[in-house]
Amino acid sequence: MYQLTKISTAIAALGLSTILFMGQSIAVTSDVKNDTVEGGAKGTATNSTESNNTNQVTSNNNDVSPVTNGVSQKVAGKSKTAVSLNKYLPTIKYTTENLPMEAQKVNSATWKQGMKRNRDTTTKLQALLNWHQNGVGAVDGYWGKNSRKAMQAFQMANGLAVTDTLNIETWQALTKNDKLMAQPVLVNYQLTDADINIKTTVIPAGAEAKAKLEGMYYETVIEGLAEKFHISESYLKALNPNAKFAVGETITVYNPGNPNIKPVSRVVADKTTETLYAYDDKGILVASYPTTVGSTATPSPTGTHTVAVKVHEPNYTYTAENGSKSILPPGPNNPVGSVWIGLSKPSYGIHGSPDPARISRQASAGCIRLTNWDALALLGVIQSGATVEFK
Repeated sequence: MYQLTKISTAIAALGLSTILFMGQSIAVTSDVKNDTVEGGAKGTATNSTESNNTNQVTSNNNDVSPVTNGVSQKVAGKSKTAVSLNKYLPTIKYTTENLPMEAQKVNSATWKQGMKRNRDTTTKLQALLNWHQNGVGAVDGYWGKNSRKAMQAFQMANGLAVTDTLNIETWQALTKNDKLMAQPVLVNYQLTDADINIKTTVIPAGAEAKAKLEGMYYETVIEGLAEKFHISESYLKALNPNAKFAVGETITVYNPGNPNIKPVSRVVADKTTETLYAYDDKGILVASYPTTVGSTATPSPTGTHTVAVKVHEPNYTYTAENGSKSILPPGPNNPVGSVWIGLSKPSYGIHGSPDPARISRQASAGCIRLTNWDALALLGVIQSGATVEFK
């Protein structure tokens, strides 16, 4: 999605206090065998709009149900959790009237032992995993490593045998909530002016050119819509082959459901499974997210740290080898995406990504990289001072 000027693979920690900087994250630099490798220059994520580092998240678990009824990602109540999540995640109003046949097939899809999954059943499975707060990344209807990891996290959370393939016990656990099972996976959505008439830009290659941009916006309207609905761009287009994507037009989209609203007091970044596990204060696994964390060349830190700062829409300061600095403006295509959650260990954090399709398929320079929507959902519930463990 974007490419910074190629730089050295040597990494130097700034060692600056998070009082002065929100934290450092290393920018993507080069492709290696279709994977993106972070490395080289110094980059610092800074606060362009606000920092929530003094707010402790509290929540009423009755604020939201995983089941939606015409409105997705709308948290009821006035708790800090509700206010934060409603601020960070777009409310989606949808309908199920006159759904295309393909959408109806997905919504009614089921699975039995011995059945081969097709794209319809796989999309339904991805949705169920997401709605149980085990993120699959961008929904695309294909069974891949992120879907498998989400299933395994769900199995762990429910005391099931951890498997590489779907089994009847897992399917039964996923579908035992009749209301959730009946929730529509694909829905109709009427495009608004706010969806279509957005600021877009062409993301240049070099950091200096990026720094001259007004913002690191989406490059296309399709890219923005895909992130809004947590779906791959190719699947969005496939579901709407004749769409002009104009204001007032009704398109078929994935229904993201509702986010986790339970406060998170501890997360574990597992380098082996490439998954971020989120726990409440009782040690119960409440959510999991596919992640990119570290690499052989640029490993993540070890041990346990804490959340020091939380920033929505950060700037990013890129430091070249010659010491010159370029401040990249906020936006979803910023190297750290739309979120920076800085750790007590300077230069490390949890952040978003300008390329959700590459999550778990790239290396990082030690930080924990999530899709923008997962990072926003986590930002709304993770507590200041929460424990961050690298495993």
